[in-house]
Amino acid sequence: MSKKKDNPGKGGSSAVRRDGSGSDGAGVVSRRRLIGGAGAAGAAGLVLGAAGGAGGYAATRGEAPAPLTSVGSTEAMFHGKHQAGITTPLQARGHLVAFDLAPGAGRKEAASLMRRWSAVAARLMAGEAAGNGAGHDTGVALDAGPSSLTVTFGFGRTFFARAGLADRLPDALDPLPAFSSDHLDAKRSDGDLWVQIGADDALVAFHALRALQKETGSTARVRWQMNGFNRTPGATGRPMTARNLMGQVDGTNNPKPGESDFEKRIFVPSGDPSAPDWMAGGSYAVVRRIRMLLDDWEDLTVEHQEQVIGRRKSDGAPLSGGSERTTMDLDKAGPDGRLLIPSNAHARISSPGKNGGAAMLRRPFSYHDGISDDGTPDAGLLFVCWQADPFKGFIPVQRKLDRGDALSPFIRHEASGLFAVPGGAASGEYVGQRLLEG
Repeated sequence: MSKKKDNPGKGGSSAVRRDGSGSDGAGVVSRRRLIGGAGAAGAAGLVLGAAGGAGGYAATRGEAPAPLTSVGSTEAMFHGKHQAGITTPLQARGHLVAFDLAPGAGRKEAASLMRRWSAVAARLMAGEAAGNGAGHDTGVALDAGPSSLTVTFGFGRTFFARAGLADRLPDALDPLPAFSSDHLDAKRSDGDLWVQIGADDALVAFHALRALQKETGSTARVRWQMNGFNRTPGATGRPMTARNLMGQVDGTNNPKPGESDFEKRIFVPSGDPSAPDWMAGGSYAVVRRIRMLLDDWEDLTVEHQEQVIGRRKSDGAPLSGGSERTTMDLDKAGPDGRLLIPSNAHARISSPGKNGGAAMLRRPFSYHDGISDDGTPDAGLLFVCWQADPFKGFIPVQRKLDRGDALSPFIRHEASGLFAVPGGAASGEYVGQRLLEG
């Protein structure tokens, strides 16, 4: 339930809350609506909320800031049944970063770090300063509101042995199998701890990244870090499914929170005998850095690109006809007797109907890391998908794609990770507390 909170530094402006779960974990999506230019396509929408924003920064300013725009005032909730950043609509900027525990750091140090991280994340997501006083904040995000900031925490397989928690390692964190399309860089893969940061403002996202990195102290060190982006909310005339750097509408078949089986596909249920109790309400994130061979892709005609994907480039509609949301008719043939959606089309092979109902919630960022020495762009997709069990979500679909996806010649998987993301923290708790103190 939304509630008002005092914020004298914001001139009485109202904030917009943006979250995919809510404290009750149910019925929240139906209460959301799009507001002004802050509309965005995704698994959840927007709802009126407390007057959040950057009130915590007011102590560093000589005058009261003007009211925030709708995009700046949009606030995601830190506390709740699920962590934010899973069903939250796609954000304009993102950072993915993995840490390894430092030598000598164990369970006690990890618990202290997660407590500090959670406290900082809760403040920043509310639009407050990172520290308890102005001197503890860098001022990078001064003047900005929360801007849909989300911070999501996860644990990698190696964390459990290093933290003395090997007996609490989930079976679902078994290593991902090798795929023939893999060209993985071990230095940019895996990690003990994983953090996903998203926001609709680049400075707000960077501010969170910097604040969390500073909080690690001597407990952990960065293993790898990646930066991504999506279309900014309000950049289109209406909320639309995002496009990737190939120009394709990407994410049409994502599971929707309103579907009856959404929760059990994406989140670990309470009382599941096959999962540890500390993962109740949590999810498993598969992270892949997928480079797109854009020069090769852009040499294809639009018609050829559509045959590779199985959907029209203009609007994302299946080649079997209809609009973007029309169910694909995988058996429909043209006058020449050929399938309208080719047998090796990406959309056909990855569809739940061809994978025993396997489903995952894809929530990626695009990335561009400059131009390589050969003149080709180092660009593509920071693929992040969520599921209650990766062995029933990502793995069977990727195995199928690995055997004959028409898109495979145009992409390269260069980094990979799998992380257990616990449920959200209740008020007064920190993320991972049930694991580290249970």
